[in-house]
Amino acid sequence: MQKLDGQLITVIGGGGFLGRYVVQRLLARGARVRVGEREPRKAVFLKPLGGLGQTQFVVADVRDPASVARAVAGSDAVINLAGAFDDMQAVQADGAGHVAAAAKSAGARTLVHISAIGADSDGAPAYARSKGDGEAAVRRAFPHAAILRPSIIFGREDHFINRFAAIIRLAPVVPVIAAGTKFQPAYVGDVAEAVVAALGDDAAGKLFELGGPQVLTMAELQRWIAEATGRKPLFVELPDAVSAVLATAFGWAPGAPITKDQWLMLQRDNVVAGGAAGFDQFGITPTSLGAVAEGWLVQYRRNGRFAQTA
Repeated sequence: MQKLDGQLITVIGGGGFLGRYVVQRLLARGARVRVGEREPRKAVFLKPLGGLGQTQFVVADVRDPASVARAVAGSDAVINLAGAFDDMQAVQADGAGHVAAAAKSAGARTLVHISAIGADSDGAPAYARSKGDGEAAVRRAFPHAAILRPSIIFGREDHFINRFAAIIRLAPVVPVIAAGTKFQPAYVGDVAEAVVAALGDDAAGKLFELGGPQVLTMAELQRWIAEATGRKPLFVELPDAVSAVLATAFGWAPGAPITKDQWLMLQRDNVVAGGAAGFDQFGITPTSLGAVAEGWLVQYRRNGRFAQTA
C-alpha cells in the first residue's frame, strides 16, 4: 500500500460521492487530509474515518480563487473532484483553472484533476466543453498534473444506477432514451484507488481514461438493473427523433426526464478510447457491476433481501 504518512493533501469536493472514497483511502495511508467544500459542515461525516487531528475542513468554492488559495495553502498535494451539472463553465472550466493555479502557487508537489470521458472543448454538449476547457486550464497552470477521465461511476451512493433502479421499481413501462449508447461503468472504489495512485511521480503530466470491465448499451444496462432487482417492466426504446423533441421542448422544465445537454451527451459512447492508459497503469483490476451491486440494489426489490430475483 502506498504510504503518505504525514503529507497534507487537500481534496476539493472531498465530501461528495467520489470524495468520501478518496478521503477514506488517503486517511488509511496516513495522510493528513484537508477537505475543501462550499459547505464544510456537510462533509463532517468523514471525521470518524481518521485519527485525532488527521482531518481538517475548510471553505472552498472553486468559483472563488481566494477561497481556493486559502484551502490549498501549505499542501503537499491537491486533488480536484469538483463538478456540477449547473454553472458548469464556472465550476468545471474556470474553477479547475483556479485550483490548478492555487496548487502551483502553494508549491504543491502534484495535482490530480478529475475530468470525464468525452471532455472536448469543441464538443456540442456544454458539459463536455466545460470539462475540456477545464483540462486545458489545468495544463496551462500546472503542466505536470495527472488528469483522470472516468466513465460513469457507480456505487452505493451514485446518482446513475440508483436513479434507473428507482424508476424501474415504480414504473410498469420504462421509456429508454439513447438505447444504443454505450457505457463502461467504473466502480467508485476503483476510481478512488486510481486517484490516490495518481499522486505518484509516474502519473505526472499524464492522461488516463478509467472504465470498468463491461461495456453495456443504455438498453442493456437498464435490463441488467431490472434483472438484478427482480423487476419486469416493459422497456420501450424511443427513437432518437422522439427523444430529441422531448429534450428540446421540455428539457428546461424542473424535474424533466432529460435536458437538451444530457441528450447531446448521450449521442456519443462513454467508453475508454482505444490505446488509452487506464486502470492497468495503476495495477488495478476493475470491478464489475455484478460483483458489488448486490450490496445496495437489494433495497429496490419488492421484498428486500428476502426477494427472489431468478
